[in-house]
Amino acid sequence: MSFSIGIVGLPNVGKSTLFNALTRSKQAEAQNYPFCTIDPNVGVVEVPDERLAKLSSVSGSKKIIPTVIEFVDIAGLVKGASEGQGLGNKFLSHIREVDAIAQVVRAFSDSNVIHVNNKVDPTDDAQIINLELVLADLQTVSKRLENVKKGAKGIVAKEVAKQLELLEKINKQLQAGNPARELMYDEEELEMVRELHLLTMKPMLYVVNIDEDMKGDKKFVAPAGSEKIEISAKLEAELSELSYEESMEYLKSLGLTQTGLDRLVVASYRLLNLITFFTSGEIETRAWTVESGTKAPESAGVIHTDFIKGFIKADVANWQDFVEFGGWSGIKTSGKLRLEGKDYVMRDGDVVYFHIST
Repeated sequence: MSFSIGIVGLPNVGKSTLFNALTRSKQAEAQNYPFCTIDPNVGVVEVPDERLAKLSSVSGSKKIIPTVIEFVDIAGLVKGASEGQGLGNKFLSHIREVDAIAQVVRAFSDSNVIHVNNKVDPTDDAQIINLELVLADLQTVSKRLENVKKGAKGIVAKEVAKQLELLEKINKQLQAGNPARELMYDEEELEMVRELHLLTMKPMLYVVNIDEDMKGDKKFVAPAGSEKIEISAKLEAELSELSYEESMEYLKSLGLTQTGLDRLVVASYRLLNLITFFTSGEIETRAWTVESGTKAPESAGVIHTDFIKGFIKADVANWQDFVEFGGWSGIKTSGKLRLEGKDYVMRDGDVVYFHIST
């Protein structure tokens, strides 16, 4: 199961520099002019998880396989993108394909890097991007509303009335310049909203690209329902050129314990409402990703789709108990092992052995 985060923002705010640091590559062209990224670059990044090494140690695993998350570097957006300005239409279509958005706003000062609006103001950056996303969604909703109204003439079906009511509610929200994600929806409404593929329904994380001194722009406040993290893309790019040991030593000299990229990956993971469960044995210790609320059979299906139909039961232990009691042999006699059925909802940190019929 693959989850993707789209890295978006105005031109020259550091998106491609950040992407290259994330993927430890030169995959995305980073130049001092707008639209140096045209086609999106895609990179798969490991999710840092200290639990893996501990589980592997007690299981005597031959290898460790972390879970991953996909980052997509998308072309810079400019004012008027919703009307096709710059690479607007292409940009917006690429955003529709990702699961969540990491919006990079510029807070670093560098006279050698041109800002498309000739001023460094992260709040203004965010307002421009967010307005264009709202305007694009407004076009989508207005068109759908018009079509439903035409097709509903003379029809009093309950489903049509519900759809019209929902579209009117979202339309009003967007006309006020607010994202659709801020509204409350019931389950039936959520199903209808998903069919619209609205940009402003996607979870949003703000990445404030600060100077290397890590002072940041404390004035920028993420809108309600969103998170922000501060990262120096330039510093992260430098760290990505070093070995792990060298980068940790460099971070220590700066008074830091974790790279900004690790914080970004973890925040992105949280943004998508994901959890990690583990399988652990002599062959491998592996992390698997599912959305929070996923039941045991569907979680087994992440390993192999046939496991959903063949699911019988699952041996489940908390990862800390698994480590404390020395793996499967110890956990089975500890009283901490649980036998779970088809209705069990997976928890973050579960170590699982699935019993499957063949």
